[in-house]
Amino acid sequence: MADRHFLGIDCGTSGMRAVVIDDDGRIVFDAKENIPASRLHDDARVTQDPHDWERALLRLLDALPAVDALAVDGTSGTLLLTDEAGEPLGPARMYDDRGSAAHAGRIGKVAPPECGAHGAASPLARLLDAQREYPRAARAMFQADWLAMKLGAPPGISDENNVLKLGYDPVRREWPSWMDDLGVRRDLLPRVAAPGAVISSEPGKPMVLAGTTDGCASFLATGADQVGDAVTALGSTLTLKLMSDKPVFAPELGVYSHRMGDRWLAGGASNSGGKALLRFFTAPEMEKLSGQLHPGRPTGMRWHPLAGTGERFPVQDDALTFEPADRPADDAMFLQALFEGIADVEARGYEALRSHGAPELRSLRTVGGGAGNRAWQTIRENRLGIGMTEALSVEAAYGTARLARQGYHDATR
Repeated sequence: MADRHFLGIDCGTSGMRAVVIDDDGRIVFDAKENIPASRLHDDARVTQDPHDWERALLRLLDALPAVDALAVDGTSGTLLLTDEAGEPLGPARMYDDRGSAAHAGRIGKVAPPECGAHGAASPLARLLDAQREYPRAARAMFQADWLAMKLGAPPGISDENNVLKLGYDPVRREWPSWMDDLGVRRDLLPRVAAPGAVISSEPGKPMVLAGTTDGCASFLATGADQVGDAVTALGSTLTLKLMSDKPVFAPELGVYSHRMGDRWLAGGASNSGGKALLRFFTAPEMEKLSGQLHPGRPTGMRWHPLAGTGERFPVQDDALTFEPADRPADDAMFLQALFEGIADVEARGYEALRSHGAPELRSLRTVGGGAGNRAWQTIRENRLGIGMTEALSVEAAYGTARLARQGYHDATR
């Protein structure tokens, strides 16, 4: 039997990536196209032209090998309104668009605390404005939905990950009744499928599977897929994701869960991380000093490094600051103490997830700019009490290709 091929499309803020894998997960095609930068408006709106996404997609498809199945991920919360056929009625409003923040208070009064639709950048808030701006709109679509439609999916279908921040209840698997109190037009809301579920299957064409968000795709890309598998993103901030057998919600800590079939991807994000390090050292300085660290000899500092004021996870404290009055004179020791502090925040983060019902760590993978620092890795392993598992990939498109492969085989068994 000929080897099957599976396409994952990842649409980010500045570019689109296509990855094709075979049945064994080997990459047989990998390409990227740029997307014009988002437009920033005076009223805090942030927009992109969906046709720019389409042009990038078509350029990728020109070089693409034949595939058996595909799925798409997109930026979480990027929303557009279309006509019945899926034609955009205006620009897409991006995930970081705060132009509808005035609705956040209204949403907060009716939405339960664990709902993902809270906040100034809520896509539900943007929908409330957009449905008034485009009264003849027929569909509300997320970035991944619209691109999947361009690849053969019917319009009007989304996935359980993308709709979470629009107010969808992933536990009951329904659009909740409290949305009616806000005047949400239910006819605009998409039908919702599980990530990896078949949404289009026509003879002679690739099977289209329901996609996911870019964050969930990045998790899947690492190879993490079992209960207890975790991924830490060491970027500007510190983000933890853990596969759980039950949903985990802690609204006061910003912890919520994406549904992944019969499992849940629980996550929290700390304000600690790379930005806190860059307050004191440049990236080249950290690289040079890392060779002088002694991970087996802890400094004894128990810091919570922060770049500014306030923390959200693993503790919620709007006034928390970090000013190391007891800074060691030796720069290498100071850097080690900072690494140890962020490792402690990470460990306390996983402890917070467990205290709210998540499982014990089974494995841990790392992505982000800090993933390649060996000294920091050793410090983290010592603090967390678990060895690191190497990530299969750090590219979200690879995770979406894995989702397409799994969905295809589930459907054709």
